[in-house]
Amino acid sequence: MKKRILVVEDEDKLRRILELQLLDSGYDVVKAATAEEALPLIDRSDLILTDLKLPGMTGIEMLQLVRRQDSHVPVIVMTAFGTVENAVDAMKAGAADFLLKPFSLDHLTTVVNKALEIRNLRDENRRLKEELGRKYQWDNIVGRSTAMQQIFGTILRVAPTRATVLLAGESGVGKDLIARCIHFHSPRKERPFVKINCTALPENLMESELFGYEKGAFTGATVSKPGKFEQADTGTVMLDEIGDVPNNIQVKLLRVLQEREFERLGSNKTQHIDVRVVAATNRDLRAALEDGTFREDLYYRLNVVPIEIPPLRERKEDIPYLANHFVEKLSPEMGGRVHGVTDAAIEKLMQYSWPGNVRELENVIERSIVMALRDKLDAADIRLDMNIRPRQAAGEPGLPEGMSLDQFEQDLIRNALKKADGNKSQAARLLGLTRNALRYRLTQMGIES
Repeated sequence: MKKRILVVEDEDKLRRILELQLLDSGYDVVKAATAEEALPLIDRSDLILTDLKLPGMTGIEMLQLVRRQDSHVPVIVMTAFGTVENAVDAMKAGAADFLLKPFSLDHLTTVVNKALEIRNLRDENRRLKEELGRKYQWDNIVGRSTAMQQIFGTILRVAPTRATVLLAGESGVGKDLIARCIHFHSPRKERPFVKINCTALPENLMESELFGYEKGAFTGATVSKPGKFEQADTGTVMLDEIGDVPNNIQVKLLRVLQEREFERLGSNKTQHIDVRVVAATNRDLRAALEDGTFREDLYYRLNVVPIEIPPLRERKEDIPYLANHFVEKLSPEMGGRVHGVTDAAIEKLMQYSWPGNVRELENVIERSIVMALRDKLDAADIRLDMNIRPRQAAGEPGLPEGMSLDQFEQDLIRNALKKADGNKSQAARLLGLTRNALRYRLTQMGIES
């Protein structure tokens, strides 16, 4: 559909010239000689082109009225009495641009095109934010079990505050989803949400990525760059896999949490910041405290509101609801052939241990939809990865007979070092430890050298 331009100009000849130019540029045009005449036409217009000096209500007064009505219609102000003060007043009032008469008609078209492009981008951004907000509504976060209902209650209480939250749980349980849900139910929902995967950041780059750097701070730093915390100012930072942060960065994170301040790498200027922190981990941080790989003071700063998300095998009553939710979510993306899940398929899903938790369940449903022959997923359509060893249930004996826990751990470490040809970093990755945690254990074993 053609965009409609509302032209508000009291000079008949100029109003006609503007109309012809805009019609020739492919726009629909409606006209008004006064602001009072234009007011009923605003809601049906995509852009307003108005003179600054009008009989009765001025162009600035009309612009202010439009903004008070929370209208997103861009307004371009024209005037033959152009001064810096007039331009500043117009832009402060919310004008998209300012045209000084006389102007060329080509320039007018360029300014109108630019203002409409910006409006399209803002409308698209607004629509995407609304969709994102709906994604983290309760309807899209499924959990009927008592444990999940308690978590939802905690989210409702903690989201309106700025309290730091520590999410704990195995990989795939939905820590990212819960963190975003907290953000989108908070007063910061219109502000940035920045996720930082601490495991993905190399140790030598972590400080500059988190806190930014100044030009010349190191070789290759040709320009200054803000860090993730600056990008999230007034919003929320999610520190994913917080347990893998090295000790020297832990100290700086503690300062951000306590003092809300930091310095960029290569700078002595202290920057103050307003961020809400949500941390997540699949490690037992209390065990990390004991082996010295995680600071006790940082742990207590993060652990203001702890939320433990149980694995899927411990809340199997959620599986039928999750399975149907994923079918409704994924089926339209794959042709929309599948519309439900049979009782036999649910029974098969309930019998599986789900070592990959909710993420694995979603992948299984997606794979099953692709392979399904009917309009409902049946047991034969459910393709489980039975080669994955299920997690050992609590209380089951896990040590070889006659071997202590310390002996078993030391054997694991020696085998990992052997597989890694003595490379401690590679051995640590094989064991699922940080390099510092492995070094601590090797010291305890007396084989650090």
